[in-house]
Amino acid sequence: MSGAKEIRTQIKSVGNTQKITTAMEMVAASKMRGAQQRMQAALPYAEKMRQVISHLALANPEYRHPFLTTPETDERVGYIVVSSDRGLCGGLNNNLFRSVLTDLRDQEAAGREVRLCTVGSKAIQFFSRLPPAIVAEVSQLGDRPALQDIIGTVKVMMDQYASGEIDRVVLCYNRFVNTMTQKPTVEQLLPLPAPEQDDGTRSAHSWDYLYEPSAGEALDQLLERYIESLVFQSVVENIACEQAARMVAMKAASDNAGKLIDDLNLAYNKARQAAITTELSEIVAGAEAV
Repeated sequence: MSGAKEIRTQIKSVGNTQKITTAMEMVAASKMRGAQQRMQAALPYAEKMRQVISHLALANPEYRHPFLTTPETDERVGYIVVSSDRGLCGGLNNNLFRSVLTDLRDQEAAGREVRLCTVGSKAIQFFSRLPPAIVAEVSQLGDRPALQDIIGTVKVMMDQYASGEIDRVVLCYNRFVNTMTQKPTVEQLLPLPAPEQDDGTRSAHSWDYLYEPSAGEALDQLLERYIESLVFQSVVENIACEQAARMVAMKAASDNAGKLIDDLNLAYNKARQAAITTELSEIVAGAEAV
């Protein structure tokens, strides 16, 4: 019965693992709902900020902020890569890193210099082994990140863009499509697209607000807050993706553990039946010999 005993030990071990993965699945599902709520709550702020910036830029066309101006050169590119701090979330981070690497190869092939700003432990661990220089990093933001936690890191990229050290800034993160789908996204952050007129209001009215101290200084502050809000939105959305991916991964692990337990139970029953048959055969043989 030694074989049956070993199988029984394996069944117990796999069962303990299944309990852990089931608990992690339930925790991830709970955290995902909270992350989705925070993701939705951050959207109105960024949208209203965009509207105010568009109005300011259209009302003061003589003032051109560097964030709204396309540089004459395109030789240096900065990447802000948002990842998770923990693993056990399937291929979420690897899929994003694969998309970023593809884009980095294109930049290197074009002869452009690349600089990185990483958010999350997984991005720091992955890109620290690659040639592009990491100029800023932040990690351990937790499940409820605060805007203040990422301002310093994002400001490094904004300052380098404003001073002309880099010509473009690209934001890389996972976009939350639904619980089963998280899309790796690589999109341009700076320079911002040209502001659009909202419903033709600018052409219909020639009035504007009075700004103190000036519209230019207000636009400077708003643009910085807007860029920070966009990065913060990507961080919150990436956390929602992380929890969704972890929930799906842990459910798959629990299902696989259940299938493995079924296979082990079958093997255990076969081994036990074989042992019983062998013992009966020995008893019968012994009785006939007597």
